[in-house]
Order: sequence, then C-alpha cells, then structure tokens
Amino acid sequence: MNKLKEKYQNEVVPVLMKELGFQNINEVPRITKVAVNIGLGEALDNPKALDAAVGDLTTITGQHPVTTIAKKSIAAFKLREGRAIGASVTLRGDRMWSFMDRLINIALPRVRDFRGISADAFDGRGNYTLGLREQLIFPEIEFDKIDKIRGMEITVVTTAKSDDQARLMLGLLGMPFRKD
Repeated sequence: MNKLKEKYQNEVVPVLMKELGFQNINEVPRITKVAVNIGLGEALDNPKALDAAVGDLTTITGQHPVTTIAKKSIAAFKLREGRAIGASVTLRGDRMWSFMDRLINIALPRVRDFRGISADAFDGRGNYTLGLREQLIFPEIEFDKIDKIRGMEITVVTTAKSDDQARLMLGLLGMPFRKD
C-alpha cells in the first residue's frame, strides 16, 4: 500500500473527523482523481511535439494519455476543428496515490526558488489546480531526452464541500502551501 494513502487513512481522516465535526467516516473529504494535462499550441505547426508530450506524460504518470482535440475552429489561433492540441491523463486509485506522493515529496521540492504553492488556486468546490512550468522537476524525465520544456496542469479533484475543507485535507497530506 502507498505511504501517502496510509497516511491519509491513519492520520488525516481522524484529524478531519475531529476538526470538521463529522460523525460518519464517509463524510470525510477524499481525493477522487488527479487529472494531468499538457496543452500544445505548437502541435499545429509541429506534429512531432504531440508525440514527445505524450511520451513525457506516459513516463511521469505511468499511464498512456488521451490526445485532446479542438472542439471548434478559431481563426485567430490558426486552429481547425478536429486537430490534436494536447494530451491528458486521469489517474485514479493506486496510480493516483503514487503520483500524489511523488508530486508532494519529490517533484515540488525540486522547483527552483521554491517557497510553496499558492493556497488560493481552489475552484470554489474543493478542487485544486496547480500549474507547473516544466516537466523536468519529475525525476523520471531525463534531461538529455527531452526536445522542449513544456508546462503542465495538475488538477486534484476532491469530494470536499468547500475550499477550506479541501485546503485542510491537502495541507494534512503534506501539500506545501505558501505561508503568506
């Protein structure tokens, strides 16, 4: 069993039940899924960029990504409907827990000049979105093998009723929120 999942069940759940005044263990907020996506504007000019991004996401998450396709044409962006413009992965279960463990304990501390992540990036329903500027912070990515530095977006979807509940849960899990 994953260390982070064990920590959630043995340490975080009892604290959340006490802090938030829940009687039933099923009321306690939990992480349902983690979505990781890379948007590729340059895929319109360079189709090989999409293959490289798919390879990076597969290496980082351990799961093959789905290519995202443009839903409508936008002339200003030279975008046609049906063109591939990104890649995304949805992680659940054990893969989700191991990815979160690596993100919190290995990847985020490797960010240059790291002072913590913003505690304000919640969407109002308890989901947290984090933008990363480069894929190099993950130890699985080899510096020599990448063609271009790409950013990605990581969304943590929770069952929390409010942002405060989700912030408390993620903070107890070890998410390094910035102390302003």
